[in-house]
Amino acid sequence: MLRTFPTHHAQSVLSQCTWIDLVDPSEEERARVEKTFGLHVPTRDDLGEIEASSRLQVEDGTLYMTAPLILSQPNEVWIPTPAGFVLAKHVLLTVRYVPSLFFDNVVKEISGHETLEPALAFVHILEELVDHAADLLEGSGVDLDEASHVIFRPGKRAKLSHETAMLRQLMIRTGRTSERMARIHYTLVCLDRMAKFSQERGRDWIAHNLCADLQAVSSDIASLVQFAEGLVSRVQLLQDAATGIINIDQNDVMKVLTIASVVGIPPVLVVGVYGMNFKYMPEYDWSWGYPYALALIVVTAIIPLLWFKWKDWI
Repeated sequence: MLRTFPTHHAQSVLSQCTWIDLVDPSEEERARVEKTFGLHVPTRDDLGEIEASSRLQVEDGTLYMTAPLILSQPNEVWIPTPAGFVLAKHVLLTVRYVPSLFFDNVVKEISGHETLEPALAFVHILEELVDHAADLLEGSGVDLDEASHVIFRPGKRAKLSHETAMLRQLMIRTGRTSERMARIHYTLVCLDRMAKFSQERGRDWIAHNLCADLQAVSSDIASLVQFAEGLVSRVQLLQDAATGIINIDQNDVMKVLTIASVVGIPPVLVVGVYGMNFKYMPEYDWSWGYPYALALIVVTAIIPLLWFKWKDWI
């Protein structure tokens, strides 16, 4: 689909447009735009290149830039989608293969301008994408706050089986959050490169105020990158804490089983001795032999418990 945004009061013909938004363009649409403006429209394969030299290029004064963008809403799957930007003095081409509300928001923002400069549209797109990334990071921060409250909550904890299952789910949740933040971080790095690249390579023909806006975008991205790195550190802390709590709970179970097995050894030994079928065992003829054996079993069970208590092992 080819969407055009002409200058104010201009006829809606392709050659008079200052911003052309190509959404999953056909070969015919790509060829039409290339023929009209003499610019190369990036293909899907071009947008998928990961080398920095392929993402940022200058050809005959025209800036060719690509970046993976997260165009989904916060409650949707965060899958980076490659998008291309071709910024020239007289036109801006944007190429993407998925629909996006953020590009529509930019259209609403710039619709009131008397004249639309290609660089102005480009700056507004970057600002909208950075704002969207900030919203996604804020949502991730809220998720981590909730996980932190569950892990470090005061008071009595739940039963072991329920506690372990809950912490396991939290580890999965924070792991997904970490993966999402890694994608946001990479997107922000690419947007920062685009902002700095366009500011440096287009300083001769991009208006001074727009260069200042690009610098502000780069500064905002830098603060968001620091915020994202802080969230990544929190993810590691929460996962380590959840793993530690699970290990402590399991160690407590093993400690109880170990104490029970050690405490049970002396009584079993006593029972084994008096359970031997020898012909002559004096205790069999005692009138208090049975109570004596029971008392001996209890005493031999209590002594290990007192020893563990004295050593402060329980």
